[in-house]
Parts: sequence; C-alpha cells; structure tokens
Amino acid sequence: MAMISTDELAILVVEPSHFQQKIILSELKELGCRQLDTADTIQQALEFMGRYTPDLVISAMYLPDGSGIELVSQMRTDTALEGIPYMLISSEQRMDILDPIRQAGSVAILPKPFKVNDLNKALQATLEFVDPTELELEDYEADQLSILVVDDSEFSLKHISRALENIGVGNVVRAHNGQEAIDLLDQQSFDLIFTDFNMPEMDGEQLTQYVRNESNQPYVPILLVTSEQNETRLTGVRQSGVNAVCNKPFDTGQVKAMIKNLLADG
Repeated sequence: MAMISTDELAILVVEPSHFQQKIILSELKELGCRQLDTADTIQQALEFMGRYTPDLVISAMYLPDGSGIELVSQMRTDTALEGIPYMLISSEQRMDILDPIRQAGSVAILPKPFKVNDLNKALQATLEFVDPTELELEDYEADQLSILVVDDSEFSLKHISRALENIGVGNVVRAHNGQEAIDLLDQQSFDLIFTDFNMPEMDGEQLTQYVRNESNQPYVPILLVTSEQNETRLTGVRQSGVNAVCNKPFDTGQVKAMIKNLLADG
C-alpha cells in the first residue's frame, strides 16, 4: 500500500498571531498541504480535537492560555489524542524550556523564522510516523524482534514504543530507568536496546557499562535516543559502548536505517 501524501494530511495550526498563522499556512500550502485548520488558544485546539482528530498539530510555544508544553502534555495524557504527532515552531532557544517538548515525543522543533526545507523534512517525518512502511531486514523478521526501550519520561517511552510498533516490531518492552532495565535483561534476551541518557536511579551511560561488562548480553546493540546537547557527556557515553546516538525529536525513517545498520553489524 502506498504511503499517504502531504495533501492527505489534516493539520491543525495553533498560533495566536494571525500574521504568523498566514505565514505557516502559506508555506504548508506551497508544500502541498490542503487540509488546514487553525486555533488561537489551547482551549480552542482541544475543543477542535475533541470534534475532529488531525494527523498533525503544529503550535507556537507561547499561547494566550498557556504554553506549547501544556498543550502537548494535555494531548499526551488523553487516550484519544496521545498518538497525534506534534510539532513546535518557536523563537524560543533555551534548552531547558525546549526539553519537555523533546521528551513529549515531538516530530520536530523548528525556529522562527523557519526554513521551508526543514518544514518539508518535518512533514515527511510526520508522514512516516502516521503511515509508516514496515521495517525490512535481511536476517530478521521485524515481528520477531524484541526491543527494550528505557526512558524515564512516560511520554517519550510511549512515543518511541509506538514508533517501533508502527514499523512492525513485534515485541517492545518498556523500562523507566536503568535499574528496571537490568531486571528485565536478567529475565529475557533482546535484539536491541533503545535508551535515554539522563535518567534517575541509573543513567544511560551506567546502563551501557553494565550491559557491556556485567550482563549476560554484552554484545546487544545499544541505541541512545537523547535530547542531551553536551558533546563532552555524549563522548563519554559513546566510549562506554553505545553503538549509535539519535537525537530527540527523532525521525522514524532515520531510526529504521539505524536499526538496519546495527542489526546488520551484529
């Protein structure tokens, strides 16, 4: 079955500035999007989503009745809305402010003003998430794969797990920190581990060191999915034995390519 195209995406743009609304809508139309709706506030957006479920929500960070963080948090805690892809377009650059958006499973965070090419990449990532092609591997069947996902953010844990299930991974097991992961590793074997970096109890670097030096699965590939920007800290976790690093927000297509490479290397 062919993937859906941009003209089939139903997009809700949540932006209080009508000038900014026009800019975003104009660029989306240039990229082929046709099903476009707008809201000025979180309340309007939630009321709209209560009537009609969009394929993608694009919002500003600062809204009259709250923030983009509050909007995506409310979406992620509503079973009817939690799977809707979310994209932020904002001039906000502070990492501590943006991190909750990354952890909530956003498909992209774009600056204001944004580049049209980056918007197009984000739309393609959305299409892959909404209507993904199944993961195809030479030596494995996707539905037979067993992947351990470790992340202290429940939102991020669900988002990564959903992305893996959408591409056909048969068994996705979740852990909220490194210690939970160790307990699971003692009980069953995994083909791949996805882990966050910054976690309580035991972080991604400590978990990686345990897997490589103390577990009964020392050669299992480990993919770090993180919003960490400190290159010195990332160098340390790479040296501890991580096979690959993927940034949050992540692109489903990029993750599929990484899985193929990691399992081919194995």
